[in-house]
Amino acid sequence: MYRNRLRLAVGLATVGRPDSLRAVIGCIRSQTRAPDQLVVCATCPRDIAGIQFDEGITTRLFSERGLTRQRNAILRHSSHFDVLVFFDDDFLAHPTYLEMLEQIFIAHPEVAMVTGQVAADGIIGPGVSAAEGLRVLADMRINSGPTTRDVVDVYNGYGCNMSVRLSAVRAGGIAFDEALPLYGWLEDVDFSRRLADYGRIVKSPAASGVHLGVKSGRQSGVRLGYSQIANPIYLVRKGSFAWRKAILQMARNVAMNVARYPRPEPYIDRRGRLRGNALALKDFMLAKLHPERVLSIENALVSASGRELQQ
Repeated sequence: MYRNRLRLAVGLATVGRPDSLRAVIGCIRSQTRAPDQLVVCATCPRDIAGIQFDEGITTRLFSERGLTRQRNAILRHSSHFDVLVFFDDDFLAHPTYLEMLEQIFIAHPEVAMVTGQVAADGIIGPGVSAAEGLRVLADMRINSGPTTRDVVDVYNGYGCNMSVRLSAVRAGGIAFDEALPLYGWLEDVDFSRRLADYGRIVKSPAASGVHLGVKSGRQSGVRLGYSQIANPIYLVRKGSFAWRKAILQMARNVAMNVARYPRPEPYIDRRGRLRGNALALKDFMLAKLHPERVLSIENALVSASGRELQQ
C-alpha cells in the first residue's frame, strides 16, 4: 500500500549561476509541501557563493563539471528517497509544485516519471528575468491555476523539471549517460526512454513553474552545434531515441541555424552553432562522430565562433 506521504528530495545541478540559483532556492523555501532534502551539486565553491542554505535539509556536493555527472552525484546521494525532483538552476517552481507532485505519484503508482507544465520558457527566447518569472508565478497563484491530478503520457520528461520514482530507477539500474558531456544535450530524452521500461512517463499541468532560460554558464555555440548532431545519432545507435524523432530534431536545428545565420539573435550564437553542425556532419562522414569529441574542439575555434552563449 502506498503511503499518503512520500520521502521527497529535490536536486539542483548548478554551475556559474549563483543569482538564478538563489531565486530557485527561494521558490523551494516557499513550497506548501517542503522537500525532505535539498541536494545542491556544484563544480566549485564559486558556484554557490553568497547563498544561504537551510542547514539540516540541504546537502552540498561537488562534482566534475557536466550536467550528467552532477545529476548522477545527486542520484547516488538521494537513492534512499521515494521521489527525486530535478530542477534546473533557473527553474522557478510554483508554490504548490511539490504538493501536487506528491499527490500525482501517490495517485498513480504506475508512473515512473512526471514532468510539469512550463508556464513561461525563456530558453526559446532572450530569457526571462527572475523578477518577471516571480510575477508569472504570482499571477498563476491569483488565478487559481490547474489543480487536477490528471496526467498525459509523453515521450520524455523536460530536463528543467522532471521527477522520478526512485524504486523504478533502482529496478533498472538507470543513471544519466556521462558520455553526453557538458550541458548534456538530450540527456533528459535518454534517461526518460530507459526509465519507460519501468513505468509511465507523464506530464501534468498541476505541477508548474517558469524556466528562466538563463544564458550564462552554458557551453559555446560551436560545442552546442556539434552536440545537436552528435547526441541524437549517438542515442539512436544506443536505442534510446527513435530515428524519426532524431532526424526531425536535427533537421529543425540545422534549418534554424541556417535561416538565422545572416541575422542571428543577439542572445544566440547561430554562426557558432552552424559551424558545430558542419564539424559534426564531417565527423559523421568520417565515421568519427561521438558526443565526447565535442571536448576536443579547440578553444581558438570556439572563440572564433563569437560570444560563448548557448540556447
